[in-house]
Amino acid sequence: MSNDTATARRAQYVNEVLPILYPQPWQRGGDPAEPGAVRMIAVPNIRHPRLLVPANSPKVAAAALARYARPPSRLARLKRDAAVLALRTGMSRLLLRDRITVTSPDPEADSLAGFLSGVLDTSLHISVHIGPARANRKPVVQLLTEYGQTVAFAKIGVNALTQRLVADETEALQRLAKSELSTVTVPGIRHAGLWREHMVLVQQALPIWNDRVAVTPGRLAEAMREIATVEGIHNRRLEESDYAATLRERLDALDDTADARELRAAAVELLDAAAAERLSFGAWHGDWTPWNMAMLAETVLVWDWERFCLDAPLGFDALHYRLQHDIVIARRDPAAAVDHCVNKAESLLAPFFPAHPAPAPPRLARLTALLYLIDLATRYLTDRQAEAGARLGALGTWLLPVLVRRVSAFATSVVADGGSTSPEGN
Repeated sequence: MSNDTATARRAQYVNEVLPILYPQPWQRGGDPAEPGAVRMIAVPNIRHPRLLVPANSPKVAAAALARYARPPSRLARLKRDAAVLALRTGMSRLLLRDRITVTSPDPEADSLAGFLSGVLDTSLHISVHIGPARANRKPVVQLLTEYGQTVAFAKIGVNALTQRLVADETEALQRLAKSELSTVTVPGIRHAGLWREHMVLVQQALPIWNDRVAVTPGRLAEAMREIATVEGIHNRRLEESDYAATLRERLDALDDTADARELRAAAVELLDAAAAERLSFGAWHGDWTPWNMAMLAETVLVWDWERFCLDAPLGFDALHYRLQHDIVIARRDPAAAVDHCVNKAESLLAPFFPAHPAPAPPRLARLTALLYLIDLATRYLTDRQAEAGARLGALGTWLLPVLVRRVSAFATSVVADGGSTSPEGN
């Protein structure tokens, strides 16, 4: 997908999300001076929107922009800080010129902000995140008081997939709230339920704006291990595991497309070749990335738990973090990043296998990495990311060619080694 197409889809999303947050009789446009009118600033502009912040309160708008997320690059942080300063000093018209107004003939008409103000029993302003095109894109709003304090974040399910993800994240946070986590801090639930036909999850605002420390491999692995073992681990042959059975069911449920057929063939080849291998299974976050966490001196904040799963080979989170970091942060070619993920599997997974000398057993590490890639590809196809316009939705352009080649190499090595646990070649 070209940059122009991605930009257009992000801008179009503003037109899709406003009627959800402000349903009829609310309408876009009208006199900003009308009673109850809501005015928002498109940051940085309406053609490249990343955030919609309240326009009627510079203090709230500045706080919303400053505290929503940490930009990944120094240049992006400088731009963010300049926009925050413009809002605080009343000079936002120079840098942030685009305004959006929604009005209603009834100033008390139902809206998400009004609903959540009632739920949390305080007057709230909302700031709206405008994310890139993805199948799982949903309205994510920051809830702020009139003093600019961020009190919570809310997610709203808008279709079958996102409704399920909001429900899954609610269940995950409820489960994690009962765990005695010492390394990881997860959001608490402020509210979960229905508004109109939408699933709504309101989460405690983690202090992501606090001073961070450098992400170190040791602390990251410790945090991931805590989640992996949160409800214990179990060891069994791959062919006897619930994970393998569920993965086969997910693969069988895919649409009959060329990518699905190629993925299914590679997955069956791997599952059959590695049937007798023993693996340890535990939980994984499901989408642990550099932008879904913050490492502080005293804890590791982790959010976005909608993909949390209790039954997966140990180490999936470490592999996912590496792949996403290489593609998004390091800007490595996606296909090369997949190869690198498999090549680095032994060292990435070593912290999850303390009974073995580092690095992790080569055959076990390579198998775990290939299972992770099959799991990720199955998710992409199940969610129809390509049809939604996701940047990496077309798996045939990056993930599948590498996966097929590496699975074939693994299966060939198993035959050559007579099923032994000696390492297979690249």
